Amino acid sequence: MATVTLHGDAVQLHGELPAVGSAAPDFRLVDRDLNDVSLDTFKDARKLLSIVPSLDTPVCATSTERFNQEAGGLDAKAVVLVVSADLPFAMKRYCDSAASGMERVVTLSMMRSREFARDYGVLITEGPLAGITARAVLVLDAGNTVVHAELVPDVGSEPDYAAALAALRAE
Repeated sequence: MATVTLHGDAVQLHGELPAVGSAAPDFRLVDRDLNDVSLDTFKDARKLLSIVPSLDTPVCATSTERFNQEAGGLDAKAVVLVVSADLPFAMKRYCDSAASGMERVVTLSMMRSREFARDYGVLITEGPLAGITARAVLVLDAGNTVVHAELVPDVGSEPDYAAALAALRAE
């Protein structure tokens, strides 16, 4: 079991983040229109998974905006997925707001199940944020092999954008 911090306090996670070179676990998440999606939905695409606790926090919003901005320079065979515990309705409101302009990222919700968070080793198991995710970024190649993995050490910190985007562009 991995541990991260939240405001300096240790927080226990369920499992471990998938390692570079391993096959990414399949998932069933919900998009903004309440459709079930899986890895197969993005078949043959390179995928950046930005896993965040909630789009309704400053750091999560900042990282989503940054990845949205960077996604404009990606080719058609790359997709940026933002996964959180937020309800699809809240995600849709956030992405559709004039201030955010989120048209290049795909937001996905764990609304129907926390299996994704358990399988990806990011489920917070204790404390006030129990049941949502720690912050992590994974990059998967078109065959769903992990080529980059970062579990951000503190839930309130931003990921290493440059490393994640370099891994996504290299594939």
